[in-house]
Amino acid sequence: MKKTLSVVGAALLTVLATVFAFGQPAHAAAGFSVANGRLYDANGTEFVMRGVNHAHTWYPQQTSSFANIKALGANTVRVVLATGDRWAKNDTADVANVISLCKQNKLVCVLEAHDTTGYGEDGAATTLDRAANYWLSIASALQGQEKYVIINIGNEPYGNQNYGAWTNDTANAIKKLRAGGLSHTIMVDGPNWGQDWSFTMRNNASTVFNADPQRNTVFDIHMYGVFDTAAEITDYLGRFRSAGLPIVVGEFGFNHSDGNPDEDTIMSYTQANNIGYLGWSWSGNGGGVEYLDMATGFNPNQLTSWGQRIFNGANGIKATAKEASVYAGTTPPTSSSPSPTTSPSPTTSPSTPPTTTPPPSGRSCTASYTIINSWQGGFQAEIKVTAGSAALNGWSTSWTFANGQTISQSWSTTLSNSGATYTGRNVDYNAQLGAGASTTFGFIASWNGTNATPAVSCTAS
Repeated sequence: MKKTLSVVGAALLTVLATVFAFGQPAHAAAGFSVANGRLYDANGTEFVMRGVNHAHTWYPQQTSSFANIKALGANTVRVVLATGDRWAKNDTADVANVISLCKQNKLVCVLEAHDTTGYGEDGAATTLDRAANYWLSIASALQGQEKYVIINIGNEPYGNQNYGAWTNDTANAIKKLRAGGLSHTIMVDGPNWGQDWSFTMRNNASTVFNADPQRNTVFDIHMYGVFDTAAEITDYLGRFRSAGLPIVVGEFGFNHSDGNPDEDTIMSYTQANNIGYLGWSWSGNGGGVEYLDMATGFNPNQLTSWGQRIFNGANGIKATAKEASVYAGTTPPTSSSPSPTTSPSPTTSPSTPPTTTPPPSGRSCTASYTIINSWQGGFQAEIKVTAGSAALNGWSTSWTFANGQTISQSWSTTLSNSGATYTGRNVDYNAQLGAGASTTFGFIASWNGTNATPAVSCTAS
C-alpha cells in the first residue's frame, strides 16, 4: 500500500565515483548468492525476478493468491509482512506457512517487513534495527530455506525527511542479521519512500554492499512518479549495472498519485538488462491507490488493465519469467484457485448496461462503464470490453460526456476525442480477445457538479 510522495526538487548528487566488479562470494552457495551484479540461485543459475507484490499481512486469508499469481506466469512473489511495531506481527508459524505456499507453487519468496515504511517522516514507522530484530525472532522459519527465500529487511525505510542515516542504518541491520546466523540473500530498499530521489542509496550502495560480510546483498528501487521518463529509469538502473552492483525494481506501477511512471521503459529496460521487477500489487490496495490492483477482489479471472499489462503485455511476466532452477523436478500443485473471494465494493456510480454495435463478419463486443473512485473535482473510471461469441482481433469504444467532463490521463488504450465525444481503442497487448473474454482500460478525468455515467458503444474488428 503506497503513500503519496511529496516530490521534492533536489539537486543531483555526485555520481558513483568508482566502478566496482565484485567476484563470486567466498561462502558456499547454500542458497541465493550475488556475483558481478547478478543474482544466482543455489544451482549457480542466474535468476531474474519476474513477479508481483502480495499484501499478505492485511489479507492473511487470501492464501489462494500464491497459486493464482503462479498460474499467471510469475516466478517470484514479494510478500508484505509486519513486525508488530505498526501492524499485527506475522509470527513464526505464519511465515513458515507463507514459505510453504511459495514452495508449493514454485515461487521464490521475497519477504519484506512493512513497518519501516516512511520512517523519519511517518511517526508510526519503525526502524531498520527493529526490523532486523523481527527477522531474528522468526529465524527458525527462515533457516534452511535459503534456496527459496530472500529477506527484504524493511520496506521503504525513511521518507523524505531525516534520510541521511540510511547508509549506516542499513549497513548495521545487515551486519546484525549476519551476526544472528541468517545467511540468505538480503534485499534493501532505498529511502525517500523507496524512490531514492536524493540518490542516497545509489551513491552509497558500494558502502552498504561491502558492509555485508557475505557480499550477498541486492538493492531495491521503487519506481513511481519520480521515474516518469525513460532517461531517469535507464540512468538510475544503468549506474548500478556499470558499478557491478545488483539492483531490482521491487515495486512499480502504471500510474501513481505522485506522477505517471514510465512502466513501458521499466519493463523493457529490465528485460534487456536481466534486471528483476516486481509490480505493485496483486489486490487489496486502499488509500486512494486502488487503481494499482492487478486483480479485482483477488479474483484471477478479473484482471484489471494494470493486471493485463504486467502479466500479458509486452515484456510482461508471462512472456519473460523463467522459473527458478531449484524447482526443477518438483511437482506443481494439482489445483490452482479456489472460488474467488470478493472485496468490499468501492463507492461507484451504477454502470450503464453494455451496448453492442454488431460489425460485419459476425464479430461483436460490449462495453460497460464504471466509476471506480471519485473525489472533489476528479474521478477514476474503467471501461470493460467483452467479446461476443467470436474472437476479436481489435476493438474500439466510444462515449459522450454530458456534463463537461475532461480526461487528463488514460492507460491500456489509445484515446482520442472530438469535443465531449471520446474514442478508446485497443493497444497491442489487449487487442486480441477470445470469445467471451474481457479486458479493461481506465482513465482519470475532471468533473464539476454532475458526473453522469455515459452509454458506451463497442465496435469489434
